[in-house]
Amino acid sequence: MASHKAQSLKVQFIEISAAQAGQRIDNFLLTLEKGVPKSRIYRAIRKGEVRVNKGRIKQTYKLQPGDSVRVPPLKVVEKVTPTDVHPSLKQELLDSIIFEDDDLLVLNKPAGLAVHAGSQIQLGVIEAFRILRSECDFLELIHRLDRDTSGCLLIAKTRTALVNMQDQMKSHEIDKRYLTLLKGNLASEQQLIEQPLQKNIVTSGERMVKVDSDGKYAKTLFISRQVFANCQLTEVKLFTGRTHQIRVHSAWMGHPVAGDEKYGHREFNKEIKKSHLNRMFLHAWRLGIHHPITQEPMLLESPLPSKLEEVISFLGKS
Repeated sequence: MASHKAQSLKVQFIEISAAQAGQRIDNFLLTLEKGVPKSRIYRAIRKGEVRVNKGRIKQTYKLQPGDSVRVPPLKVVEKVTPTDVHPSLKQELLDSIIFEDDDLLVLNKPAGLAVHAGSQIQLGVIEAFRILRSECDFLELIHRLDRDTSGCLLIAKTRTALVNMQDQMKSHEIDKRYLTLLKGNLASEQQLIEQPLQKNIVTSGERMVKVDSDGKYAKTLFISRQVFANCQLTEVKLFTGRTHQIRVHSAWMGHPVAGDEKYGHREFNKEIKKSHLNRMFLHAWRLGIHHPITQEPMLLESPLPSKLEEVISFLGKS
């Protein structure tokens, strides 16, 4: 019989010995493929991926001596969980901390860094801090920011803090302010958008968020702060926290976020690169919260990253 470990990611053909005979096929596979969910085993049998003597069988089939069992690859390649943080990332994250106590960790998240691991990302902010703060028994994201968005990110260090902060968000008690650079100039100093947003609308094979009457209520206030020739620095107040809310609402009103490859304006993005913008200009600037334990009012602020400051400075001189 071929080595199981060597063949675990390939189709195997196993000849049943006298010692193995008498077992049900499902029990045989569960023993053979330790760690594989039962549902995966039963699905493989049901779909005919598992065969005995080239024929389909039921999960109740009892193996006979000399049976040839076709076993497909059943194991999912396990994701390797990093156990260390690269020194440069470690320093960047530690330098980004705005506030920390026994209940709360607040940082100015760098752009380009995902808040959590995904199918293509081994290490996000939360995984990195679980390594950097290994003494903490509890560490969870209170909310999320897009990978390309920088700024204030809240992490709870106790379950009590997590629940309290999430309650503050649900009841809209948190004052969320962003800074962004929008294409063109707003018609008025303040512009309030109340348009429902529907997510996971597939357009050209890409999942998008769109303004749609069947979507969820969303409310955004745009406030002009500094006007330039073809764009403006804008403060944004979020009253709701829908996926891609600022990006979709700004694009809907004809003033998309600079550098936004998903919802933005291609020619404007190309033009704005001349001001040395090499990312999406969206920054979670301020959070007005109540401390989850003491209920003391707190104003947390993440200054604009230096690269975004340089863009504003360049535009101001143009």
